[in-house]
Amino acid sequence: MVLAQSVAELPSRVAWALRYWRNDLRLFWHASDKAPWLVALILGLLATAFTFALQAVQAYRDERRDLVCLARNVYFEARGEPIEGQYAVAEVTMNRKASGRYPDTVCGVVYQQNWDPLRKRYVGAFSWTELSSVPTPKGEEWQRAWKVAETVYHGRQAPVLEDALFYHAAYIKPSWARGQQPVARIGRHVFYNEITRVSRPQRG
Repeated sequence: MVLAQSVAELPSRVAWALRYWRNDLRLFWHASDKAPWLVALILGLLATAFTFALQAVQAYRDERRDLVCLARNVYFEARGEPIEGQYAVAEVTMNRKASGRYPDTVCGVVYQQNWDPLRKRYVGAFSWTELSSVPTPKGEEWQRAWKVAETVYHGRQAPVLEDALFYHAAYIKPSWARGQQPVARIGRHVFYNEITRVSRPQRG
């Protein structure tokens, strides 16, 4: 009986408590000095805005750096190639970045070095990166390479070589190419997809 009465009175008790707390809060708000609260709020908003601004600036710098690396790779690897070949070189670079098996930045992919046991030294993934100095990109060829890099980087058109990870000049036959699948010859480059080797399931 007492329990039932307590349950029945519960809504009125909750309503009374809410009114009591609301009156206390209203009294506190009108009686207290709001300046520290406003200062804290303004400082919090400024800190949040500053953090977002820093992140935006860093993102812009990272994107700009990646675009420069991608455009330089297009320029030095394929500036004498047809425009389709320049797009293909840019796509291979971006495919490597997205594959998870290469560096996760464009610049990391472009300037990656791997140990060559035959030459007993580290060699660049792209030959021009091994040169002690390269000329400054300029002129219409640089503008074209930059446009290609922007288009591929931002995915503004459907890729031609969606899975290609490798290529080489058509006048050579590197040993590594025997283990890959040729998918296109564009200009003076041959492009390859990596052959995926599927292991046979073990018998139970």
